[in-house]
Amino acid sequence: MNNELLLQLAQEERDRQAQYQRRIFCCTSTACLSAGAGVTHQALEQGVAACRCDEHEAEVVKTGCMGLCSRGPLVRVETQDTEPVLYGDVTAEVAQQIVAQHVPLQGQDDEIDPDDLDDDVSPHDFLHFRASLRQARQKKGLDRYIIPLDLPFFTKQVKVVLNETGHIDPESLEDYLAHGGYEALAKVLDEMTPQIVCEEILESRLRGRGGAGFPTGLKWKLTLQEEGPEKFVIVNGDEGDPGAYMDRTVMEDDPHRVLEGMIICAYAVGATYGYFYIRGEYPIAIQRIQRAIRAARRRGILGKSVLGTGFSFNADVRIGAGAFVCGEETALIHSVEGQRGMPRIRPPYPSAYGLWGKPTVINNVETMGNVPSIITRGANWFDSIGTEKSKGTKVFALAGQLRNTGLIEVPMGITLREIVYEIGGGIPNERDFKAAQTGGPSGGCIPADYLDAPVDYESLKALGSIMGSGGLVIIDDTTLMPDFARFFMDFCVDESCGKCMPCRVGTVQIRTLLDQIIAGEGTPDDLARLEKLCKLVQKTSLCGLGQSAPNPVVSTLNYFRHEYEELVQAGEVAEAGA
Repeated sequence: MNNELLLQLAQEERDRQAQYQRRIFCCTSTACLSAGAGVTHQALEQGVAACRCDEHEAEVVKTGCMGLCSRGPLVRVETQDTEPVLYGDVTAEVAQQIVAQHVPLQGQDDEIDPDDLDDDVSPHDFLHFRASLRQARQKKGLDRYIIPLDLPFFTKQVKVVLNETGHIDPESLEDYLAHGGYEALAKVLDEMTPQIVCEEILESRLRGRGGAGFPTGLKWKLTLQEEGPEKFVIVNGDEGDPGAYMDRTVMEDDPHRVLEGMIICAYAVGATYGYFYIRGEYPIAIQRIQRAIRAARRRGILGKSVLGTGFSFNADVRIGAGAFVCGEETALIHSVEGQRGMPRIRPPYPSAYGLWGKPTVINNVETMGNVPSIITRGANWFDSIGTEKSKGTKVFALAGQLRNTGLIEVPMGITLREIVYEIGGGIPNERDFKAAQTGGPSGGCIPADYLDAPVDYESLKALGSIMGSGGLVIIDDTTLMPDFARFFMDFCVDESCGKCMPCRVGTVQIRTLLDQIIAGEGTPDDLARLEKLCKLVQKTSLCGLGQSAPNPVVSTLNYFRHEYEELVQAGEVAEAGA
């Protein structure tokens, strides 16, 4: 079995890393890159090179998301004998100070042989780098960029899917192996039958993280039971909620974890081919998943004989055009097949009739990211995290009016209060918390009265919202809720595929009523009409997009009805005065 080669590669990489006195990790996820991490990384590389230190004195590592995106670019310095130090808001100038602080400047300038320099660095530039480091060493104030690692933002999290992001180079198979990568796959192929794998996932009580929360093990088991020589696995990376970037981050920053989950799923259900369906607006995720697939093929992790066994599986990437409706599994299947992304009536479900009419498993990125840890640590371990019916952790894109925003992974059942006031650091500018919006355009708004409600599938549903894929927007008291609901309705109008009339026409009519009310032209009858129309669209739409599109309106009407009524009354007063 080729697993021996992987174990050897893992040990060689661990030995290589252990030689360095210090390793400097620079986040290169999309969030940090948008804040200038590309320049930051270059400055770190140039600074370390200019130090002319010993070969194993320092290494700069391009890594993934460290979580606190509002403080990006983020840089973490780890040494063999001291605690890690995390820096935020790291510009190129601050990067030079970090290098000057942590890496010794060795040798004299006149001792440097120009022939020893890299081809792309001139002697003039090299001496400039060294001069900059000397100046940086004299500067004070680097402490103000340090982010304490004992902040609740970090200590309140429980990381499973995000466990290695920020710690490994996402473009290095060897680094993934050095952190235990593909051990779960080797265990499955060596010790477990497909039936046992399905049972393990079922016993863990992992539920799909794409929004519906369907039991993952049951979905796999149903597909395994289907007859036929050809089955497929699709990883749904078509993350469409405004402000959501959980799946993008996992694909960018730990692509081999998702690929490993996909291969294990394929073995469990008897699939021979798989597709990553990734929205076209995620170029880095696409590149890194493709790179991971190529690296896995070279090492025998994909192909005709996975790790030297009789199991064969291969994978590829399909790029979506950014249609929100393609997050729905039947619309996604049509898109992969080259058709227009539009849903169809179910049953039959994809487990029986999916891609090209063959049995197909579709799970989202985060769901697949949980699989390797469940296999290596056991179903009971995963089942011990979370609430009675919502097991494990959930990754959220924490956004909105908070001091700390970014990517978090928390145990199911954590309260909104803990997320807002401990992890999120509270509302800035001494404003009051007004609501939390979960589930994106398909979700609802939860008011301050329910700050102590647990965040899990059942509790959120009871409050008129949903878990969704993991968008979590915090709203303060400066936001008008009808305006907020109108924003999401506008999104749903644009994203409706138009196949069924309730969604195609109903969402437009809901938006029109909202426009009239917000403009002060609404009547009490319009409020009643708005509620009736929302219920009609929910009950009669073909797919989940239309069925859930009215949720933000319904929840804000339930909890903030007085704001709608005030707009109507203000309009009536203005009309009477005219």
